[in-house]
Amino acid sequence: MRYLIVGCGRVGSALAKLLDADGHEVIVVDENAGAFKRLGQKFKGHVVVGTGIDYDVLKRAGAQTADGFIAVTNGDNRNIMAALIAQRMFKIKHIVARIYDPPRGQMYRELGVQTVCPTTVGAKLIRDVLMEAPWDTLQAFDFGSLTSLAALVGPDDAGKRVSEIEDAGRIRIAAVRRSTHEVIVASGDLVLREGDELNAIVAPEAISEFAQRFHGAAPHAALTA
Repeated sequence: MRYLIVGCGRVGSALAKLLDADGHEVIVVDENAGAFKRLGQKFKGHVVVGTGIDYDVLKRAGAQTADGFIAVTNGDNRNIMAALIAQRMFKIKHIVARIYDPPRGQMYRELGVQTVCPTTVGAKLIRDVLMEAPWDTLQAFDFGSLTSLAALVGPDDAGKRVSEIEDAGRIRIAAVRRSTHEVIVASGDLVLREGDELNAIVAPEAISEFAQRFHGAAPHAALTA
């Protein structure tokens, strides 16, 4: 897959390195050429100096052939503008924009732009730490109407296949990270091992069920969209 990332700050550079390590083609755009130092010497992708809200810059970065687009600059307006250019001018199907202002999230989702709000997610995690909710084996990230969950496989589910964990339309296992740090794209026949980390996309009505299975008790409302 070919991914275009606008913004090479802490999040953008970390995401770029993760996708690059997973074998994807990654192009990173940033106005500051010095920001690319965050990518490190092992980064095999490409970099483009320029603003992510400039059509010509995005075209030079190969937006017309990108499978996914991520906008993670420090400004909400720039991220949304870049995302809309990617959506409407380059027809990129998978687009995610980071925003810090929670009320904007729903409005942008109605425009067809998926948003991730660290303000909301961070506040929910902090609240649950205060309430002593156990987050050592279960983490949540808000993606609008769906939630991305990460959970550890315990002895009860070790030896089961991914297809035995999934529930069509409600729970989908996207990837499995092994203790050796090997990341595997999940297939229905993959046999799980104790200690595997599951990365799942879960519908709101199945969150409690998923949390109960892998955590012992359903988390609080922090897991809802």
